[in-house]
Amino acid sequence: MEVAYTKEKLVDVLEYFLKVHESGKYRGRISQMAVSGSNSLMIDYEDLLRSLPDAAPMLSENPDFFLEAAKDAALRVLSVEAPEYAEQARDYLKIRIRGYPERLPLRSITAAKLERLVSVNAMVVRTSQVKPLIIEATFRCPAGHAVPVRIVGRKLQPPDTCPVCEAELGGGERKGRLYRRSDFKLDQRSSKFVDYQVLRLQELPEELPPGQLPHYVDVEVTGDMVDRVRPGDRVVVTGIVRAEPESEESRGRPAAALAIFDTRLEANYIEVVGKQPEELEITPEDEAAILRLSKDPEAYRKLVSSFAPSISGHEDFKEAILLMLAGAPQIMLPDGSTVRGNINVLLVGDPGTAKSELLKYAARAAPRGLYTTGRGSTAAGLTAAIVREKNGLMVLEAGAVVLADEGLAAIDEFDKMRPEDRAVLHEVMEQQTVSIAKGGIVATLNARTSILAAANPNLGRYDEDKYLYDNVNLPIPLLTRFDLIFVVRDQPQRDRDVQLAKHMLRARSEGQKEVPPIGFDMLRKYIAYSRRLEPKLTDEAMEVLVEFYADLRSRAPPEAIAITPRQLESLARLATARARLLLRDHATKEDAEAAVRLMRISLKGMGIDIESGEVDMGELYGYPMKERNRMKIATEVFKKLEDPKTGLVQARQFVQELAAKLEIDEEEARKLVEKLWRAGYIYEHERGYYKRASI
Repeated sequence: MEVAYTKEKLVDVLEYFLKVHESGKYRGRISQMAVSGSNSLMIDYEDLLRSLPDAAPMLSENPDFFLEAAKDAALRVLSVEAPEYAEQARDYLKIRIRGYPERLPLRSITAAKLERLVSVNAMVVRTSQVKPLIIEATFRCPAGHAVPVRIVGRKLQPPDTCPVCEAELGGGERKGRLYRRSDFKLDQRSSKFVDYQVLRLQELPEELPPGQLPHYVDVEVTGDMVDRVRPGDRVVVTGIVRAEPESEESRGRPAAALAIFDTRLEANYIEVVGKQPEELEITPEDEAAILRLSKDPEAYRKLVSSFAPSISGHEDFKEAILLMLAGAPQIMLPDGSTVRGNINVLLVGDPGTAKSELLKYAARAAPRGLYTTGRGSTAAGLTAAIVREKNGLMVLEAGAVVLADEGLAAIDEFDKMRPEDRAVLHEVMEQQTVSIAKGGIVATLNARTSILAAANPNLGRYDEDKYLYDNVNLPIPLLTRFDLIFVVRDQPQRDRDVQLAKHMLRARSEGQKEVPPIGFDMLRKYIAYSRRLEPKLTDEAMEVLVEFYADLRSRAPPEAIAITPRQLESLARLATARARLLLRDHATKEDAEAAVRLMRISLKGMGIDIESGEVDMGELYGYPMKERNRMKIATEVFKKLEDPKTGLVQARQFVQELAAKLEIDEEEARKLVEKLWRAGYIYEHERGYYKRASI
């Protein structure tokens, strides 16, 4: 595009704009810069377009020319308002453009956009350390004279000569260079620096075309824009597209520039929009339909029926996952601590029971959802990692649970993860943060993420004669962080099997005939809309939850592990989530009863029979009351067999005495001895002999 203005004319026009627009709006901002010590002036694009319709398009086509003219105009105004500060800010002043309207998908940044101003909506997945970037270098020659050098690009090169020394020696009387470049030394005190940081933006998951890898671009940030964002934030970045030549390192020779260039974005302005789940575009018509649906007496049943309609059955599991997607509001306590509102759900069961399909559907239905598998996930991939770039910068890269902040992370094959990788989720599931301290970077990132996990039993089929802990390869501390644990069994039942077979074959032959009450797009919008509410528990709802909690506590024998306050918090979250899903401001008695019903199903599936009378949560933890009584008897037998002098007990004798005392076979007695050893009560002092561990 041919420039319609000379630079001097454009500076004059912009100076007038800054002085008189809206009764001195920008003149006031410029005056405030000197008071606050700011080096940037924010200009709204809408104001430019309205006041300078002919000049504003130049900003897109030739941003360097326009921004340089705007800087000169701002300096003129600043020289009048605060002359001393104008001289101080001359080299650091930046013009920031806010509200640039032409937002592009990340993959639309092509060669055609080079040297043009663009605005992109993306997710921050990596941030580097903040480092000083030199913008004007001052070198000292051997004689001590200052030689300023303006930096072009990212390379710092000493000057060829010293003008002062050349003049003193008569200019052209001396042939050749007076000094070599290596003779010049950088004077950092006289040089000028700004803060510098590199961000990596990645395409938003919902904008990713099927079957394609996400595009990313690195963004250079300087001045007051550094440290404005963290990995996981969703941002709108306005900046100039640049091309930087790649280089090829050669052994013993300088790096050679290639004909291939890397695309970079030189940030002008950054707006953080991802502190909350992204807003789906909900039109007034959509909102009216959502409110109308919430008033339907059958609304809850329709919502559950519309979740994963291609999967037959599993209504209770679908209901729990739907409540998890709605979630409960996070509670801030007076002392500054928080109580999480996100709900975590674990599905454990036989293969072929549609666990993976439920996870994938939930990840798609969530306003912000990510799906991954435990077999291919590492601790760094799930939380955050410190990565060293080619240029030596240490950068912080966000993992799945950070990127899914305020959303859902669905983790399939949860039991296949390595124990050290799985351990990082303890902090995520309770404190809702990810803490990292590596490579000189110490950071805490938000991970307010609901975890939906699926795991298979150890031997392929769930054994009802064993406890949950023995059926699944997951540690107890992690199991206790799930609000609901459902055991999904594949048990032959003719009527249900016939119904399932017909459902599957009908979908394959003719397509799905049964249309769900609520379409997928509307279901997503409904869930996103419901998350705006923050319901409170009513007295009636609290009474139901307290009664259930106190009843189970009272029915636990003295030796048993009773239900804990953790389960009570889970009940409160479920009741509040149901009220939120029905767009109510208060959780009612009906909501509390629904939460209690889901908790009963969860406990019963794990083998904890709350109807029979005695309730022992030890069955979840792997040490039920019966097992703990046997362990107690085993320790007493061990003490009786101890040698008075050495304290040793012969292993074979211990097994025989234990089998006789408990009336069990020797194989089961050996397993009990192994449990004592794992618990740290005894250790093998020498081959064939045990000794009690000292406490």
